[in-house]
Amino acid sequence: MDALTLARLQFGTAIIYHFFFVPLTLGLGLLIAIMETLYVCSGKPVYKRMARFWGKLFLINFAMGVVTGIVQEFQFGMNWSSYSRFVGDIFGAPLALEALLAFFMESTFLGIWVFGWDQLPKKLHLAMIWGVVFASHLSAFWILVANSFMQEPTGFVIHDGRAQMTDFFALLKNPHVWLQVPHVVMAGLVTGAFFVVGISAYHLLKRSGDLDFFRRSVRMGIIAALIGSILVMVVGDLQMKSLFQTQPMKAASAEALWNSEDPAPLSLFSIIDEKDKQNTFSIRIPNLLSFLAYDSLDGKVEGINQLQAQYEQQYGQGNYVPPVVVTFWGFRVMVGSGLLLAALSMLGLFMLWRKRLEQKRWLLWGLLAATVVPYIANSAGWILTEMGRQPWLVFGLLKTADGVSPNVTPAMILTSLLVFVGVYGALAGVDVYLLAKHSKEDTPETPIAPERIAIAVPTGPLPPA
Repeated sequence: MDALTLARLQFGTAIIYHFFFVPLTLGLGLLIAIMETLYVCSGKPVYKRMARFWGKLFLINFAMGVVTGIVQEFQFGMNWSSYSRFVGDIFGAPLALEALLAFFMESTFLGIWVFGWDQLPKKLHLAMIWGVVFASHLSAFWILVANSFMQEPTGFVIHDGRAQMTDFFALLKNPHVWLQVPHVVMAGLVTGAFFVVGISAYHLLKRSGDLDFFRRSVRMGIIAALIGSILVMVVGDLQMKSLFQTQPMKAASAEALWNSEDPAPLSLFSIIDEKDKQNTFSIRIPNLLSFLAYDSLDGKVEGINQLQAQYEQQYGQGNYVPPVVVTFWGFRVMVGSGLLLAALSMLGLFMLWRKRLEQKRWLLWGLLAATVVPYIANSAGWILTEMGRQPWLVFGLLKTADGVSPNVTPAMILTSLLVFVGVYGALAGVDVYLLAKHSKEDTPETPIAPERIAIAVPTGPLPPA
């Protein structure tokens, strides 16, 4: 493989692995803050124990996210120096704000929260975890501001072969930011909620630990999962409508729509022949794609072949079609996973309302298994976002082939890639082990049930005073 392919493979590996931890940090942190808020407002110790138990798992995830995020940053200078030179003036401000402001705020508040239990006043300690939540979401915001420039460039001019910022606030007002941020935040809420639900379901199945603790946890998690699932779908629909206007090639590839149609059908399943640019078999719903694009059963949706011809006139000769199989199935895995999570959330809430959740062991096993589904959805969505933009690194401005470092050889990248895969594999094993170990433990400060207290009654002579 050439340097470009290896560089893309390495960056894709690093960013997907890092993105395993980001949504859980966002969602679980918010749930922990709500738990401690309930403790401060109600005074019930169970909510304090909930915040401490889930906080321990949050710390493991946070540490792994920090490690993988640092490695990811170095790749900009190592494998993608031409890209870094092109966007450096744009990315400098949001990435600096993310690292110097948001990340350090998050780390500081988290450290005080961890070591401040029973040392700080309750309300001040509560403020620390809400500070963690605010800073983690602020960190995600600045990262997505930078990424949104790659999707929909704004506030710049091209000077001396580089993109130079002319309006910082144009970056903040980028329409793509205000669709991408809520989508990621809600996906994080779903990830954190199903993490809590899955582990709680395990304890309810095993009848281990403080069952009242896990009943409260699963109830909170299911409610949060349902809210997050619905909002993810709402924002996702808005994102899809925006794609038809800003990146129509990505939208057409996600539907494997080779030729323009009016009205356009939605493909549920297709066997795609990228070489001959056709679908050899499809199951389609008439008019539905036009409805998704325009909220109308009529409306023309541009096809891949027509957009390819249009881009050749606009940008010059070249292949402007992303990997259609990857984008088509990435979209369906993401949407299908989201629908499954929403259905499980509604079913779980219904069983909670009927007070029959613990009797439905098959549902508890399903909720436990569903812990991994948000990770699948998150990864599929990120792959769709980045692969669907190809061949562009910065849409309409810089191609991926032009962003790789000119002096890095394939042997160099392959060596570092193998090292990354080995180290990341070891870290993944450690992470899974620690999460599994601590999630199976009884909750901290669990009160002993009265029936489990043994009172020792002396049977022999009393010792002398």
